[in-house]
Amino acid sequence: MNRTIGNATSAILLLCIMVSCGQTLPATKVVSGNVSFTRQQLLDKIKGGWAGQTIGVVYGAPVEFKYQGSIIPDYQNIPWREGYVKYWWDKKPGLFDDVYTDLNFVAVFEKYGLQVTTDTIAHHWASTAYHLAHANQASRYNILNGIMPPKSGFWKNNPHADDLDFQIEADFIGLMAPGMVNSATEIANRVGHIMNSGDGWYGGVFVSALYSLAFISNDVQEIVQQALKTIPEGTKFHDCIADVIKWRKQFPNDWQATWFELQKKWNQDVGCPKGVFLSFNIDAKINSAYAAIGLLYGNGDFTQSVDIAARCGQDADCNPATVGGVLGVMLGYSKIPSFWLNPLREIEALNFPETEMSLNKAYQLSLKHALGMISLAGGSVNVDQIRIPLSNPVPVAFEQNFESTFPIFRDRFDKSFTDELSYDFNGNGFIFYGNLVKNSKIDKDYIDRVSKRVGSEVFGLAEPNDPYVAELLMYIDGKPDESIKLPMKNSSRRLEPAWKYQLLEGKHNVTLKWLNPKPEYEIRINDIVVYSGIPPVSNLPQNLLK
Repeated sequence: MNRTIGNATSAILLLCIMVSCGQTLPATKVVSGNVSFTRQQLLDKIKGGWAGQTIGVVYGAPVEFKYQGSIIPDYQNIPWREGYVKYWWDKKPGLFDDVYTDLNFVAVFEKYGLQVTTDTIAHHWASTAYHLAHANQASRYNILNGIMPPKSGFWKNNPHADDLDFQIEADFIGLMAPGMVNSATEIANRVGHIMNSGDGWYGGVFVSALYSLAFISNDVQEIVQQALKTIPEGTKFHDCIADVIKWRKQFPNDWQATWFELQKKWNQDVGCPKGVFLSFNIDAKINSAYAAIGLLYGNGDFTQSVDIAARCGQDADCNPATVGGVLGVMLGYSKIPSFWLNPLREIEALNFPETEMSLNKAYQLSLKHALGMISLAGGSVNVDQIRIPLSNPVPVAFEQNFESTFPIFRDRFDKSFTDELSYDFNGNGFIFYGNLVKNSKIDKDYIDRVSKRVGSEVFGLAEPNDPYVAELLMYIDGKPDESIKLPMKNSSRRLEPAWKYQLLEGKHNVTLKWLNPKPEYEIRINDIVVYSGIPPVSNLPQNLLK
């Protein structure tokens, strides 16, 4: 049902009646007033969100980044069976990073309170021991080196600022702000600028709004459109999701047609050096768009929605996780099909890696935090009834990363150095894609044990807690520009050795001088991406372009 009720009071009354009777909420355009739940109904939806997210992660596990820039065809089976969640729990605990990074923030709000500051959250985040990558690890490095939010997630300090990191860990926010979409985006502002900015931040804002709105509507079309209202018009993120909504109307029964339109217009990664000019794309815009496709074309069906989101490819575990979580809230835990839910129950009581948090604990803590947020927002929490205040979605602040910064060239550099590296380029910026490595000799017995029969030397291996820190000085056009530290330790590593954006357009030289080299270490530079303030044009002869 999709209708507008003219009288706001009547609409709110209808909402309250439907919720108190335990029926599915009607899809309305109500944006003010109150809605009521029983405690059990609210818990059921919160549990559904956590369960749906975890199910989506596991479902997409075997195809994560296996299809980069292509649809996963229908003939490609994506398995699901009894014992499957526990299988992945034992086989690849890191797969659940979507969930345990979420749980990290649940733990912060539990320890420090609902009004915890960004700096406190950031310090807790930086002290975690589990493996992180992309914007998450770049922000942890920044914080450990004194660059605090919002600078830690700002694109000039974090080349991964547009990556989807915050998008995949914002689920907890919507779960603790049920129906209170502006409370959700306020929390997203406190958390998301730790690791992202611009479109990367908007990915998490959008997801937190989707979850929040799923508490009060069962119309996925309305949920997506209302969630988009939290993103400022004129941003690339807003335009991308708006395009998906437009194409859904143009191709109402063909999600693949919308996928192709999306690829043609939006399949480009500007910041992440692993994806620029390559098929890999971890940009928040396009991955959020895949989640939107799953929601819009799944029509509220859990199975169909999760499957479509996975078959869009790229981060094919994170995107169905978002969709599964949103649908889990909308349906409630008790309405998730047993086909999906039964395998999950095997791990609900188990703590996630490097945490003291399980799904069972998350269910209860998110309920506790939601009740606290409802009270802070002016709602009421009674034994039999919980009243939640509703409001219009309000756009967050306008941000746009990588302005006047267009990638124009990817140099497959593929060189290592142990003392000094110099590079000339023509443009207004660059990033070196590579890392510090340790050259380790490993005996043949060890190589045999790990089935890597490549001789007696294996390069690039080091203990995860190796204390060595390489110290570099970067010169740009002969002038000292930045002192750089490259820790070998996994949890404190710097992802890219060097970058600089928005220089004056023209010819430049960048030189890296290694101040404390050791013979057992080297710095590898795999690729160098060059940027310009001038949008690229084809270098083909013009007569061939006519």
